[in-house]
Amino acid sequence: MAGRPIHTFQVMRSEQLAPHMIRVVLGGGFDTFTPSDFTDSYVKIVLPQSGTDVSTLPTPLTLDSFKELADAYQPVVRTYTVRSVDAERGEISIDFVVHGEHGVAGPWASSVQAGDPAYLMGPSGAYSPDPAADWHLLAGDEAGLPAISAALEAMAKDTVGLAFIEVSGPDDEIELVAPEGVQIRWIYREGRADLVSEDRAGDHAPLIVAVKEAQWLPGQVQVFIHGEAQAVMHNLRPYVRKERGVDAKWASISGYWRRGRTEETFRQWKAELAKAESGPAG
Repeated sequence: MAGRPIHTFQVMRSEQLAPHMIRVVLGGGFDTFTPSDFTDSYVKIVLPQSGTDVSTLPTPLTLDSFKELADAYQPVVRTYTVRSVDAERGEISIDFVVHGEHGVAGPWASSVQAGDPAYLMGPSGAYSPDPAADWHLLAGDEAGLPAISAALEAMAKDTVGLAFIEVSGPDDEIELVAPEGVQIRWIYREGRADLVSEDRAGDHAPLIVAVKEAQWLPGQVQVFIHGEAQAVMHNLRPYVRKERGVDAKWASISGYWRRGRTEETFRQWKAELAKAESGPAG
């Protein structure tokens, strides 16, 4: 990842979508940035430490450009879904979950001003709604909501499906554009995803119950489930892949984050999980 190019954008504006969600619109980087057609398109946001003068770094800008800086000035990298792309205006929108000063990217999103620089790597992605599917099942929490929103907007008008979105409470619902045949169900956990008690998170996340109790529609399903890793990887993925028998080519299921872990330790956990799953059967 170190040698990948970093695209320089500029903050155009921001918008408060819900009490804990902010949309930041970025422009000016399309001379080097090529948008992805996938609805789960994501970028890595490079956040320089306070006091870093990026203009003095070697160009073209990559993560290698920061290597000559002291450890205290190494940037933080965070992964976020591209909510939408406006090719005509040369803008992309990214939605951030914000809980005060908690975390790194959330506080950045809540404090940026028009004209501030923004540095991105990517994009990457792998999923888009397949019109060949008879119906669609989408599920996730706030972290998965931008990709679910983009998928719903990309679906044909006659698409049939179910979408389950777990949020803290009614105030965190946002307006979604979806085909009439896709039922959207908001699931309330009654607390912040990272702080809610164990009986409402992980193996006990209300999203798990909602998905498992839903009526399974006839025909070929395409599944997109992304969110907190314990709920998604250890509960919903086995349900979809094993109990419901959905083939891997019809299922995009992965954790976007995990309670109690930073993105750095989460990436390590995912690598260890993938290694364990690819090893010889015990």
